Amino acid sequence: MTSAPQSPERRPQERALLTDDDLVTGDAVALDLPAAGLGTRLLSGLIDALAVIALLIVALIVFMTAAPRADEALAWAAYIAAIASVLLVFPTAVETLTRGRSLGKLALGLRTVRDDGGAISFHHAFVRALVGVIEIYGTSGTVAFLSAMIHPRGKRLGDIAAGTYVIRVRVPLRPPAPIQMPPALAVWASHADVAALPVGLALAVRRFLSGEVGTATDPVRRHTLADRLAAEVQEYVAPGPPPGTPPEAYLAAVLATRRDRDAARLARDEELRARLVGR
Repeated sequence: MTSAPQSPERRPQERALLTDDDLVTGDAVALDLPAAGLGTRLLSGLIDALAVIALLIVALIVFMTAAPRADEALAWAAYIAAIASVLLVFPTAVETLTRGRSLGKLALGLRTVRDDGGAISFHHAFVRALVGVIEIYGTSGTVAFLSAMIHPRGKRLGDIAAGTYVIRVRVPLRPPAPIQMPPALAVWASHADVAALPVGLALAVRRFLSGEVGTATDPVRRHTLADRLAAEVQEYVAPGPPPGTPPEAYLAAVLATRRDRDAARLARDEELRARLVGR
């Protein structure tokens, strides 16, 4: 196995093993922030719509009662102000202050986030509410339903315009089993110089070894992908593995070595910190 420079053809392969919803943690593990399902979003939207309708009725009664009956222009102004406050100001304020949570989302464990997974701001909440006035209340939710059904992330038009999507936050995390060191490579790995892998490459290797890339039933494709990843990893390892080492075993040895060495380094740092504090 020889070192090979990273080619443009390999980079798309590495990124193809990741998804847009991944957040990266230690040990080359990706935590998914899955987009909310259509049924969950519909129920959340129904709760929000009922709350808005109830608030709209109360606001109309208050505004129309406060407006002089003889002044028709002022009455219409109060009517428009009530609608704007409930349909635009209220949802914008709620999602901004709660960082992406509405009443329905709070009830069902959902949150609106940016496309990159970050918290939304006033701008995102305002655009979602503004477009929602038309696609939700103007069309009785038909346009929002069709858009969410077609889009792979379940986005309605307001999400597309604002650059956001809705995720499930009540997702049980089941950390995958750690990659084990192949016994035949333990001695080699203990003396090898293994640098930290780039996050994308480490995740790609992790997912490949965990069988998350759909190659388990295609031995030819799996062998080809293993060779590609091994060539990428070789740039960060010296010396290379013993002759005849299977690519999958080599990749497992590299990840296991990095994990163990990082764990040892953190343990030393913690011990040093404890000594300093003890003094």
